[in-house]
Amino acid sequence: MSFGFARLAAAPLLRLALGLAASMAVASASFAQGTPAKAKPNVVILATGGTIAGAGATAANSATYQAAKVPVEKLIAGVPELADVANVRGEQVFQIASESFTNEKLVQLGKRVSQLSKEPGVDGIVITHGTDTLEETAFFLNLVIRSDKPVVLVGSMRPGTAMSADGMLNLYNAVVVAGSADAKGKGVLVAMNDTIDSGRDVAKRVNVKTNAFSSQWGPLGMVVEGRTYWFRTLAKRHTTASEFDIDQIDKLPEVQIVYGAGNMAPSLYEAAAKAGAKAIIHAGTGNGSVANYAVDTLKALRAQGVHIIRSSRVGEGFVIRNSEQPDDKYDWVVAHDLNPQKAKILAALALTRTNDTKELQRIFWTY
Repeated sequence: MSFGFARLAAAPLLRLALGLAASMAVASASFAQGTPAKAKPNVVILATGGTIAGAGATAANSATYQAAKVPVEKLIAGVPELADVANVRGEQVFQIASESFTNEKLVQLGKRVSQLSKEPGVDGIVITHGTDTLEETAFFLNLVIRSDKPVVLVGSMRPGTAMSADGMLNLYNAVVVAGSADAKGKGVLVAMNDTIDSGRDVAKRVNVKTNAFSSQWGPLGMVVEGRTYWFRTLAKRHTTASEFDIDQIDKLPEVQIVYGAGNMAPSLYEAAAKAGAKAIIHAGTGNGSVANYAVDTLKALRAQGVHIIRSSRVGEGFVIRNSEQPDDKYDWVVAHDLNPQKAKILAALALTRTNDTKELQRIFWTY
């Protein structure tokens, strides 16, 4: 019986071996006949700094380190497997920690991405970025880059000098996504921790774990061993369907966020307006709630021409218009499901096109 069992067990293995041999024979015949190998995609890596370019004092330093130390050439050289999936070249755009990103740097980066996307020899673009404001940059580019070519942002939660550093695999996966024909037309993407998220939806939710980024609406897909798998697409307007175009934007209006909490100081809103804010994002509690003692201050600021946009400090959900506050009556806007930092990005872009409250609200529903 044992001999019979061995024959049964060996049969599938024999069939597998014969199948592999046949496949190899076909491949060899194709090569002998001169069948051209599939050309690798051309991917440009734009480096801006961040933890993925950071270094710690020892391998045990995963949360204490100096960001933005490693130049793009060394990042690429540190992942030789990139050459297996794409023809890669790098550019050092900035070398900063991402909390130091400004509107000026957003516009500068956006214009460079737009230039590259128009080059016939560029199939995809990867942007290495610090994780602190990666979600804002991703959303900004998702709104202003008028191209269907893949644009993928990537960072890391640990510097390359740390044990179990995540930057190498994240960068490899980002290049895989940027070079994938399946990624075309899906908007600006974020590749972190094997997951592909929309730049519109993703947010940093943990500051000391490698699974730091996620979306309340779920990922678009995953990367596993150099292959992309897709599960959904973004319903909101983006990139080629966007009414915003980085080639027509040179400066962004000032928008500030005021964080909602108990026992607030209404003078914080007034200070933001005095600093030049054209709109104030109220990062309210719950459903974008506004304390009763702050309502008159916000109404007065709106009467002076400053737009009031109700968002929520809560990580998930969305703000319902005319719930908690009579937004129609006060001529306020709600940010829908955008968190305060993303609402700030969209408000700034919207104000480059309109100052009408109804139009601003339409834009928040649309994007």
